[in-house]
Amino acid sequence: MHHSRYTRKEKLKKTNEISLLFEKGKWKTSGNLRIINLRNTEDLSLENTKFGVSVSKRYFKKAVHRNRIKRLLREAYRLNKDLFKEAFGEKTIAMLFWASSEIPTGFQEVESQFIKLCSSVKKN
Repeated sequence: MHHSRYTRKEKLKKTNEISLLFEKGKWKTSGNLRIINLRNTEDLSLENTKFGVSVSKRYFKKAVHRNRIKRLLREAYRLNKDLFKEAFGEKTIAMLFWASSEIPTGFQEVESQFIKLCSSVKKN
């Protein structure tokens, strides 16, 4: 049985990687999800995929709601990691945002939007 994990090596935490992502990354939106990604280049030498999530304080004032949405986004990535790598590339850095003021009803909604986002990128 294969266990999908979201390991420490995969977490996007370095300030220089995040700033490079915002400088040179490409944006894609699908439904309530928005992603910025940057594939492996000369500026950036990665061993594996780096992934992070962010939820705006502007939309969700309470930390409880922001943390819940971040957990759902990370879980959607963890379970559909192969689909993500197929769509965005094996060595890439990406940050996923919840771009709506409405709280998702459940994990199924977040996961379906994540899958839709990955499939829309694959088609292009």
